[in-house]
Amino acid sequence: MLTQIINGRILTPQGWLKDGSIILRDEKILEVTNCDLAIIGANIIDARGMYIVPGGIEMHVHGGGGRDFQEGLEDAFKIATESHLLHGTTSLYATLSSSTVPMIMAAAEVCEKIMEEDPKTPLLGMHLEGHYLNTKKAGAQQPGWLKDPDPNEYIPILENAKCLKRWDAAPELPGATQFGKFCRAKGVLPSIAHTEANYEDVYAAFQAGFTHVTHFYNAMPGFHNKREYKYEGTVESVYLIDDMTIECVADGIHVPPTILRMAYKIKGVERMALVTDALAVAASDCQTAFDPRVIIENGVCKLSDRSALAGSIATMDRLIRTAVKQAEIPLCDACRMVSETPARIMGVLDRKGTLERNKDADILILDDDLDVRAIWQMGRMIKNEINMN
Repeated sequence: MLTQIINGRILTPQGWLKDGSIILRDEKILEVTNCDLAIIGANIIDARGMYIVPGGIEMHVHGGGGRDFQEGLEDAFKIATESHLLHGTTSLYATLSSSTVPMIMAAAEVCEKIMEEDPKTPLLGMHLEGHYLNTKKAGAQQPGWLKDPDPNEYIPILENAKCLKRWDAAPELPGATQFGKFCRAKGVLPSIAHTEANYEDVYAAFQAGFTHVTHFYNAMPGFHNKREYKYEGTVESVYLIDDMTIECVADGIHVPPTILRMAYKIKGVERMALVTDALAVAASDCQTAFDPRVIIENGVCKLSDRSALAGSIATMDRLIRTAVKQAEIPLCDACRMVSETPARIMGVLDRKGTLERNKDADILILDDDLDVRAIWQMGRMIKNEINMN
């Protein structure tokens, strides 16, 4: 069956295409054209002049709809995934905060089962945020579970958890360089997180394969003093390495909008992704966090003692609105940073992340207020509110 979306402003890799159309067949994009003449026999969707952009790819999300991926249960995975899908996340990597090995393997088993049974699932794999993190920058991680990289532990996990696509660590920990190299050898992206790394640590990690940085600015130092002398932090070290990519939690709270705009100006759209770092309370009416240490206050999750932020309640649509309306980032670049850039970082740009012929039909329609009015995921219409006032 053919679907044709007409009369919209289409974001293509070459820029905005006005008054064009997108033709879908099954789960793929058949054509993106500057002609919006209706095709006989096609299901016609009139975008009414709205923005047509690629579906969001979420690199860092812990849960949603009241459920957490750390539960390691099939219904938790499905509910969290579907909850974010309704807000424009057409692909995601399920994130586990620091966990025990049995918890990791249980979640991986569920993830692989879902991916095997449903080739069209939004679930693209799993992301481990920890547990090889610096205890001094633990944030909301369970401090008792943090440790140095242990090859007796991570080698079997990487050998057996085929759905694992990314694993975060603090590069200054003993054994972190070897850990990063082994991750790369297994096709897993090692990412810098929860760290006190200086420039030498960051550069050595980059050489070992740590080409990405988790929730940039959060749980890492910037420029600072030690007594009377001044030192670069992890932040400045990352800025100095041109090819290192970053992700920022664009909820307007984890990173102030001014800093979000500065990171965008320095790193650029092709090396900066936007993420939610959302917890189970996101995309839900739930007011109780999965982690009993966490409270929800002023639109964000915090540890109850208010010593650290613990994650967000953001969804994909909020990332775009924050970037555009608060950080003053152009809409085209904000949309690219939630689609094309994550796809490039995670190695799926060949099939996702842009609106092009033969790519997966993951598509959003945004109105002038940047609210999501329609969603297609692998050609499946999830939402259509275009004709609603």
